[in-house]
Amino acid sequence: MDIVNNNCSGNKQNGSSQNAPSGLNYASYLQLDKLLDCMRPVTAQTPEGMVHDEHLFITVHQVYEIWFKQLLHEINSIMDFFAASFVDESKMLLIISRMNRINLILKILIDQFAIMETMTPQDFADFRPFLQSASGFQSFQFRLIENKLGIKSANRIRYNQQSYCEAITDEDRLREVKQAEGEPTLIELVDRWLSRTPGIADRDFNFFTAYSVQVGRYLMNLKYEAEIITDDTARVTAIASYTKIAESFDSILKTDTHNECVKRGDRRLSHTALIGGILIWSYRESPRFHLPYQLLALLMEFDSLLIKWRHSHAQMVQKMLGNKIGTGGSSGYYYLRATASDRYKVFLDFATLPTFVLPREYIPILSRIMRRRLSVSVNSDD
Repeated sequence: MDIVNNNCSGNKQNGSSQNAPSGLNYASYLQLDKLLDCMRPVTAQTPEGMVHDEHLFITVHQVYEIWFKQLLHEINSIMDFFAASFVDESKMLLIISRMNRINLILKILIDQFAIMETMTPQDFADFRPFLQSASGFQSFQFRLIENKLGIKSANRIRYNQQSYCEAITDEDRLREVKQAEGEPTLIELVDRWLSRTPGIADRDFNFFTAYSVQVGRYLMNLKYEAEIITDDTARVTAIASYTKIAESFDSILKTDTHNECVKRGDRRLSHTALIGGILIWSYRESPRFHLPYQLLALLMEFDSLLIKWRHSHAQMVQKMLGNKIGTGGSSGYYYLRATASDRYKVFLDFATLPTFVLPREYIPILSRIMRRRLSVSVNSDD
């Protein structure tokens, strides 16, 4: 979480319109002729004429793809900030603004299912045979979003017993999707940023060392309080609860145990980054950590919204098709339902941070220097 101050705004604007095309108007600026010409229902070419609800079906899916393009635009811009060797903390408000925008877009995408559900299963059946093998699974933009976020290939549920790449037939698009698999992901970039959180292991304040001591005090008192309970049943329950809590803390205090969790796929963040997250969460009321804490909260919300979108998609498909096979050959509802799970969450570690945050009376006391560093929202090291 290093500090760099410069004049870069992340925007390429100079306020000049000298290079703008002449005669520009609403239709030409938005290229409405091309945009509206994209609406070509297949059933319109049949002797019976266009099926009314195919128009809605195409509209909703085209709008999804336009929003996917915007999501990629926002995600790429955030990744550019974090990809820098030193993250400019003065841009944190801009990053949060764009992350919030991403979440608002996801909420719109979820709400669109309500529009789709105004179409009955019979209405859909009127034109579904004309879709042939066309399937939303073939959306290369959605796969790009997943790859840029950091969804692991090993966590993906195979579609029709095939890799998701098999569904992308355009070679250029496939190359773009595969390239994203090998590039730094958002979760990796955020991990690197968190690993540089001030105070993790500084000379004047070593949070991890102080935190480990306080965890020991907290667990000792928790155990004592459980053991002195006079009711046998309540005491057994309290001791069992203490044991689980102690095991949880053990997984964060011991680097090897944490690394085993990562190896099993239970965690994504490195040990240092996770400690950085706990530090931010513990001292989130300090001005320096106001914005980093908000960013972690927005990343958690993003995960939840994307899972909610997947769940809503599965529910809509079940209402329309029941248990029928999907147009792309998948199991339809069952496949989509399986994707609405934690295995498709990228920022799940942030949701578990409260597990490791101590009660206020046990949070390590900051050193005078660290307290001063955290008392301002940008750089206090000068």
